[in-house]
Amino acid sequence: AVLAATAVAAALVAVPTGAAQAHQPVRLTSADRTPAQGPLLVDGTISFAVYATVREGATRGFRVGMKAGQRLEIQLLINDRAPANRLPNAQLPLVTIIDPAGRRTSMVIDERTPFFEPYSQTAYLYLSRWSATASSGIYQVIVTGRDRSKVPVVIGVGYREVPGEVRD
Repeated sequence: AVLAATAVAAALVAVPTGAAQAHQPVRLTSADRTPAQGPLLVDGTISFAVYATVREGATRGFRVGMKAGQRLEIQLLINDRAPANRLPNAQLPLVTIIDPAGRRTSMVIDERTPFFEPYSQTAYLYLSRWSATASSGIYQVIVTGRDRSKVPVVIGVGYREVPGEVRD
């Protein structure tokens, strides 16, 4: 469903301390319409940058493995360029996280914090950051488009800078 992530990081995303960290890239395609069809990030504490492009009505999904008591961190970013950076919050992609018990959480777009990633010379905007103490099991993540135009997003997952495993 997805090309395997490489250990070489192509995207850098900031952690709350402001230090840039390398995330392993994972690209979602139109074949990854649901979490079950998308890849599994085996260890959700490991840093991944999940790339997706969605438009109104389109969805992309992936799964994240967690153990009880671990910290699950997810961030939503977009490129800081038109047309995406001009869209009102209600038209930006919606990210929904479903925990192993089936509880749904929608990430609230509550910021537009600039972040310049020097490796790729790309300007991003943080839209939302979410963190929780995990239950043991598989978390599902769904990205839903809400605008007629294609909007590329990056979903940052995890915080440990070590090579990680991605399964189809």
